[in-house]
Amino acid sequence: MWLNDEQVTDFAIGTYQKSLLNSCPNHIVIDNLFNETKLDDAMRSLRQPHNWQTQRHTYSALYVDNTQWGKTSDDQRFVQRDVWRPKARCSIHDGFDTDISTDVHSRAADDFQSFLRGDKFMSILSRIFNVTITDMNVADPEINTNYFRLSAADFVEQHADDSPGREVCMLLYLNKEWNENAGGELVFIGKHNDPISIAPLYNRCVLFDPSSKGSEHWVKKLNAEKADQYRYNVTSWYWSE
Repeated sequence: MWLNDEQVTDFAIGTYQKSLLNSCPNHIVIDNLFNETKLDDAMRSLRQPHNWQTQRHTYSALYVDNTQWGKTSDDQRFVQRDVWRPKARCSIHDGFDTDISTDVHSRAADDFQSFLRGDKFMSILSRIFNVTITDMNVADPEINTNYFRLSAADFVEQHADDSPGREVCMLLYLNKEWNENAGGELVFIGKHNDPISIAPLYNRCVLFDPSSKGSEHWVKKLNAEKADQYRYNVTSWYWSE
């Protein structure tokens, strides 16, 4: 089981509903939502250097190539980070000496992504946000749940996630023993020029309504002194019917 059942009781969900309505932006922070032992299994794969690809977005275009990126001014660049893109896994029967332990952990990371897009988890989101969440009309659901990592050279600048029909955004942080001076906090613009900052601690889940007031957000740059450190998270977007 991927979920920590104590965090999804009827009482807990009722508490989340109230907190969601009373915050600006409409958001909740849930620590220890998931089974930490199973998250550990998934993270063993993510901490390997392979299977990561650089992803870049500008304010005018997503997924730009190196040529487009080079022609874009700094103030128009809003995302540079790595996305987890595992290659097709080979078995010993294909003539490759596969590390079985690494393959097991890669499957755990895949399984968690599948769980986040499964009926059980989306039904919980539906209850919390009082809307029917479904992938029924989503052309390619898998591309909406991704593992990301940021280095000190990377950035996520201020932006909104309020695409039409998008009801819920989820951020889950995967950083054990995170140093409070490392940077990397999620920051909502909030209201009345009073930003809300959330540290990216391990197994901390942030759920928010991307169309709610004050939901524009960014990520604080990592401390340059932490050049050998990555900030890991899962980002998942959900739509209604």
